[in-house]
Amino acid sequence: MSFKSLKIVSTKISNHFASLTFALAVGVSVSLTMSQPSHAVEPHEYAEASAYATKALVLDVAEVGARLVAVGEYGHVLLSDDMGANWRQAEYVPTRNTLTTVMFVNEQIGYAVGHEATIMKTEDGGENWTLQYNERRGENPLFGIYFSSPTNGIAVGGFSVVLSTNDGGASWTSRSLIADSYDDFHLNDIFVGADGAVYIPAEFGTIYRSTDKGVTFETVNTPYDGSFWGGMSLKNGAILVWGMRGNAFVSADGGETWVKSATNSDRSISGGTQLADGRIVLAGLSGSVLVSEDSGKSFTATVRSDRKSFATASSGPDDTVLLYGDPGILSHALSN
Repeated sequence: MSFKSLKIVSTKISNHFASLTFALAVGVSVSLTMSQPSHAVEPHEYAEASAYATKALVLDVAEVGARLVAVGEYGHVLLSDDMGANWRQAEYVPTRNTLTTVMFVNEQIGYAVGHEATIMKTEDGGENWTLQYNERRGENPLFGIYFSSPTNGIAVGGFSVVLSTNDGGASWTSRSLIADSYDDFHLNDIFVGADGAVYIPAEFGTIYRSTDKGVTFETVNTPYDGSFWGGMSLKNGAILVWGMRGNAFVSADGGETWVKSATNSDRSISGGTQLADGRIVLAGLSGSVLVSEDSGKSFTATVRSDRKSFATASSGPDDTVLLYGDPGILSHALSN
């Protein structure tokens, strides 16, 4: 999201890391124009092999069994089968657009989304991808994607863009998130709680929640009036959301009530992960790395000397995490 939302010209990037070229990479300054047919895929370019792919902007990663699949600018899709020690690029990626998010339905089938409403699908664990949807005229960025089944999914992004499919992505159509809503919020992420509820962090303290697998959504009240950039489901069943100026909140009851986390940081939070031992690691702007050992109630804040901005993190070997963001992919020792 989220580093990703930032990607959206005014939102994250402006709020996020204005330094990231990906910044709103999208200059999503144009209003939403979903004018092309749901099946249309315009002429496209292909991601090129680059020795610098792991040093360019990387915005998201999915842990798929023993494999890591990371995505970023220039259509880069990176694969690692040894916990990030070595990376290689996917064989066939039919876009050079910045990719903001990647998720997998199972170890073989996955989706990646990005700028210009790009949606791609893989059926071989990320080795090769097909372009399912893009809209080059509107430049609308997508920040999140969710599938409730192998066939039914939604993708969300800037200016309340919502696309849905009921055929595994063979076709996508525009829809409203909430009927008769006039909100034009950036939908910065999408994640699933332990109880199966679907959450979309957005702007102005808004979180949308679905209890019917994304068919309908309602607005959840929060004690915050800033932008939420992302969130995750925790091992204890709670949900954690985060956003601007070091703000993070935990809910143990599906979003009915919220407790503000003591992050001990005023740096915006972009993304993160929960490790096998239960620790939560969040990454953000200006070198921020936050670690919680109490399910998100409080965090120990560290600021890296490089002051680089990061979009998210994944577990690494020997008490390390991998950080993904402005400088590409870096290893970070949690003992520091």
